[in-house]
Amino acid sequence: MATLLAHITVNPGCEARFETIARTLHERTHSLETGVVRYEYWRGAVPGTYYTLLSFFDHRAFIAHQTSDHHEVASPQLGELVANIRLEWVDPIEGAGDLTPTRTQAAPADADELTARYTDRFAADVAAWWLALR
Repeated sequence: MATLLAHITVNPGCEARFETIARTLHERTHSLETGVVRYEYWRGAVPGTYYTLLSFFDHRAFIAHQTSDHHEVASPQLGELVANIRLEWVDPIEGAGDLTPTRTQAAPADADELTARYTDRFAADVAAWWLALR
């Protein structure tokens, strides 16, 4: 499993356009990807803040999402709207959540260049303190 929480701040006045792109990404991710478990967007309390919960069956499914055609089309559009984004790998507490632990994976030996690059760039950051509690 690979689960992360994206903390997003959009530029003032860009909220409606961001939400349109988010809706499209949500629909295409759920209709076209087989490895997605959860992919949801939320508005935050502070104007212009959003959160995205992304959970995939494994890290490779997350990388497949990142390299998908729909994500590659949306990324430059989002780049024009997003002032800041912070990706935080999260780990469900056993017995207090429905998702399984976050684990990282290497790219397959036959991975294309984009997949290999994204696997390195978005490696799951499994905190050492989580491992002590599992």
